[in-house]
Amino acid sequence: MNFKTILFTEENSLAFITLNRPEKLNAFNQIMLTEMVEVFDYIDKKDSIRAVILSGSGRAFCAGADLSAGAKTFDTEFDNLKNYKEDFRRDSGGILTLRMYKCLKPIIVACNGAAVGIGATMQLAADVRIASTLSKFSFPFAKRGIAPDACSSWFLPKIVGISKALEWSYSGELFDASVAYEAGLISYLVEPDELMDKAIEIANKFIKESSSVSIALTRQMMWSLSSTSTPEEAHIIDSKVIDSRGASGDAAEGVMSFLEKRDANYPDKISSDMPSIFPWIQTKFKDPE
Repeated sequence: MNFKTILFTEENSLAFITLNRPEKLNAFNQIMLTEMVEVFDYIDKKDSIRAVILSGSGRAFCAGADLSAGAKTFDTEFDNLKNYKEDFRRDSGGILTLRMYKCLKPIIVACNGAAVGIGATMQLAADVRIASTLSKFSFPFAKRGIAPDACSSWFLPKIVGISKALEWSYSGELFDASVAYEAGLISYLVEPDELMDKAIEIANKFIKESSSVSIALTRQMMWSLSSTSTPEEAHIIDSKVIDSRGASGDAAEGVMSFLEKRDANYPDKISSDMPSIFPWIQTKFKDPE
């Protein structure tokens, strides 16, 4: 797969996505949006890929939106009306994070440097965020005269709480990775030369002994059902998913491998063996043209 703004590789059941505009500090543009949505579509369809690691090339993770169009940047440069036929112009960052939210594989961010604006908010749809000690974060939308993007008004308060989310969003301040770690925005803080090794270690821990279908369902259940109005709503989905999975080949293999004290060899695949109840939430948006 050939891309202009990202690098993509596959190795040992892991997919590696690297934002690759180092001369622009990996600034986000419409080409990057299109390519990232395309690569996440590919990842979900390929059973051999079990987890995703997202990082940046050079000294930044992503310095935010590409502002080279000047004053018209947020008025004309990020126009999704042509490809996404809705009755409003969809936010590019939100298109990306919603695609990541729907991903069926665990997503780990290895933040290698500055993460500003969309560079910070795209990380919120990941399951684990790891940052090097050189990383810095900012949510500067109010300082640019716009508003939070990428569904961060939904994601960020869930991760760090409403007060901290508002503090960072009101001020737009640039803060160190240590501050992000203390607030729970990132899960691990490591030295730069340990960053990718830590990401791979965590990814392998997720996939080593677990069913890929169970991981996919768990990811979608945790992300979507944690926002239901009552736990009873979650219980309905839980029950139907468990009922389906209990009769699966994976469940039989999981139990027998445990009893026989051997490694499991799960037969089910995401491409063919997801339960009929999935997806339990239907998207409100049309597919891009």
